[in-house]
Amino acid sequence: MKFFAALFLTGLFAFALGGYLNWWSIAIASFVVAALIPQRPILAWLSGFLGLFLLWGGMSFIINQNNGGVFATKIGLLLPLGGNVFLLMIITALIGAVVAGFAALSGSYLRKSKKVKRNS
Repeated sequence: MKFFAALFLTGLFAFALGGYLNWWSIAIASFVVAALIPQRPILAWLSGFLGLFLLWGGMSFIINQNNGGVFATKIGLLLPLGGNVFLLMIITALIGAVVAGFAALSGSYLRKSKKVKRNS
Protein backbone atom coordinates (compact mmCIF):
# COMPACT_ATOMS: atom_id res chain seq x y z
CA MET A 1 0.00 0.00 0.00
CA LYS A 2 2.90 2.37 0.77
CA PHE A 3 4.31 1.62 -2.66
CA PHE A 4 1.18 2.81 -4.47
CA ALA A 5 0.88 5.84 -2.20
CA ALA A 6 4.49 6.77 -2.94
CA LEU A 7 3.98 6.20 -6.66
CA PHE A 8 0.89 8.41 -6.73
CA LEU A 9 2.39 11.13 -4.52
CA THR A 10 5.58 11.21 -6.57
CA GLY A 11 3.65 11.79 -9.77
CA LEU A 12 1.32 14.34 -8.16
CA PHE A 13 4.09 16.28 -6.43
CA ALA A 14 6.27 16.25 -9.56
CA PHE A 15 3.36 17.52 -11.66
CA ALA A 16 2.67 20.32 -9.18
CA LEU A 17 6.33 21.38 -8.94
CA GLY A 18 6.68 21.22 -12.72
CA GLY A 19 4.33 24.17 -13.02
CA TYR A 20 6.67 26.39 -11.00
CA LEU A 21 10.19 25.01 -11.38
CA ASN A 22 12.33 23.50 -14.14
CA TRP A 23 12.26 19.89 -15.28
CA TRP A 24 14.69 18.80 -12.57
CA SER A 25 12.07 19.48 -9.91
CA ILE A 26 11.01 15.87 -10.46
CA ALA A 27 14.12 14.89 -8.50
CA ILE A 28 13.07 17.09 -5.59
CA ALA A 29 9.58 15.58 -5.61
CA SER A 30 10.71 11.97 -5.65
CA PHE A 31 13.46 12.61 -3.07
CA VAL A 32 11.00 14.19 -0.62
CA VAL A 33 8.37 11.48 -1.09
CA ALA A 34 10.92 8.70 -0.60
CA ALA A 35 12.36 10.41 2.47
CA LEU A 36 8.91 10.75 4.06
CA ILE A 37 7.40 7.36 3.22
CA PRO A 38 9.39 4.44 4.67
CA GLN A 39 10.09 1.75 2.08
CA ARG A 40 12.89 -0.59 1.18
CA PRO A 41 15.36 1.13 -1.17
CA ILE A 42 14.41 -0.99 -4.20
CA LEU A 43 10.73 -0.18 -3.73
CA ALA A 44 11.52 3.51 -3.29
CA TRP A 45 13.49 3.46 -6.54
CA LEU A 46 10.71 1.61 -8.33
CA SER A 47 7.98 3.94 -7.07
CA GLY A 48 9.96 6.99 -8.18
CA PHE A 49 10.78 5.40 -11.51
CA LEU A 50 7.24 4.27 -12.29
CA GLY A 51 5.62 7.43 -10.97
CA LEU A 52 7.60 9.61 -13.34
CA PHE A 53 7.53 7.16 -16.22
CA LEU A 54 3.75 7.19 -16.14
CA LEU A 55 3.58 10.97 -15.63
CA TRP A 56 5.97 11.98 -18.40
CA GLY A 57 4.79 9.24 -20.74
CA GLY A 58 1.18 10.32 -20.27
CA MET A 59 2.01 13.99 -20.59
CA SER A 60 4.01 13.48 -23.78
CA PHE A 61 1.15 11.44 -25.24
CA ILE A 62 -1.40 14.14 -24.37
CA ILE A 63 0.82 16.92 -25.73
CA ASN A 64 1.33 14.94 -28.93
CA GLN A 65 -2.42 14.41 -29.34
CA ASN A 66 -3.29 18.06 -28.67
CA ASN A 67 -1.04 19.54 -31.35
CA GLY A 68 -1.68 16.90 -33.99
CA GLY A 69 1.72 15.26 -33.57
CA VAL A 70 3.56 17.99 -35.48
CA PHE A 71 6.14 18.81 -32.81
CA ALA A 72 6.92 15.21 -31.89
CA THR A 73 7.28 14.28 -35.56
CA LYS A 74 9.77 17.10 -36.15
CA ILE A 75 11.82 16.19 -33.07
CA GLY A 76 11.65 12.52 -34.06
CA LEU A 77 13.23 13.43 -37.40
CA LEU A 78 16.04 15.38 -35.72
CA LEU A 79 17.01 12.46 -33.53
CA PRO A 80 18.13 9.17 -35.07
CA LEU A 81 14.73 7.58 -34.45
CA GLY A 82 13.53 7.46 -38.05
CA GLY A 83 10.57 9.71 -37.23
CA ASN A 84 9.16 7.22 -34.71
CA VAL A 85 7.00 9.32 -32.37
CA PHE A 86 6.21 6.44 -30.01
CA LEU A 87 9.91 5.76 -29.44
CA LEU A 88 10.43 9.47 -28.71
CA MET A 89 7.72 9.32 -26.04
CA ILE A 90 9.31 6.24 -24.46
CA ILE A 91 12.76 7.88 -24.38
CA THR A 92 11.27 11.03 -22.85
CA ALA A 93 9.54 9.00 -20.14
CA LEU A 94 12.70 6.96 -19.47
CA ILE A 95 14.85 10.04 -18.94
CA GLY A 96 12.47 11.41 -16.32
CA ALA A 97 12.02 7.99 -14.74
CA VAL A 98 15.75 7.37 -14.28
CA VAL A 99 16.29 10.80 -12.69
CA ALA A 100 13.33 10.35 -10.35
CA GLY A 101 14.25 6.77 -9.50
CA PHE A 102 17.74 7.66 -8.36
CA ALA A 103 16.47 10.70 -6.45
CA ALA A 104 13.98 8.44 -4.67
CA LEU A 105 16.76 5.98 -3.90
CA SER A 106 18.78 8.82 -2.38
CA GLY A 107 15.80 9.87 -0.27
CA SER A 108 15.33 6.32 0.93
CA TYR A 109 18.99 6.00 1.92
CA LEU A 110 18.83 9.36 3.71
CA ARG A 111 15.88 8.09 5.74
CA LYS A 112 17.81 4.90 6.59
CA SER A 113 20.91 6.86 7.63
CA LYS A 114 18.87 9.07 9.96
CA LYS A 115 17.31 5.93 11.46
CA VAL A 116 20.73 4.36 12.07
CA LYS A 117 22.04 7.51 13.79
CA ARG A 118 19.04 7.61 16.14
CA ASN A 119 19.62 4.00 17.19
CA SER A 120 23.34 4.54 17.86
